[in-house]
Amino acid sequence: MSFEEEISKGNFLIPECTVCKKLVWPPAEFCNTCMGKTTLKKGDFQGKIIEFSKQNEDYFCIVDVENSFKIMAKMSKEPDIEQIVKISKCGINEGNYFFEVS
Repeated sequence: MSFEEEISKGNFLIPECTVCKKLVWPPAEFCNTCMGKTTLKKGDFQGKIIEFSKQNEDYFCIVDVENSFKIMAKMSKEPDIEQIVKISKCGINEGNYFFEVS
């Protein structure tokens, strides 16, 4: 099971090092700190909005996930800075990851 296979099914799992337990982002098979092998961690991951902008009817947010890494995600209603969100939808579109939060 790879990160790409899971996200293409709409499942958001985070690679975690089996040795040092660090969350690894961008997704990789080996830890960028200790070179340990990673496994995909399931969970109800939360993030905090640290910045956002509006384009047409959508909001695009920078989300700090688990105080570990940042992603850009789309949101349909106006967010607040420091608002806690969860990934509600994810996938791959034209070779790129996409995330939506609520």
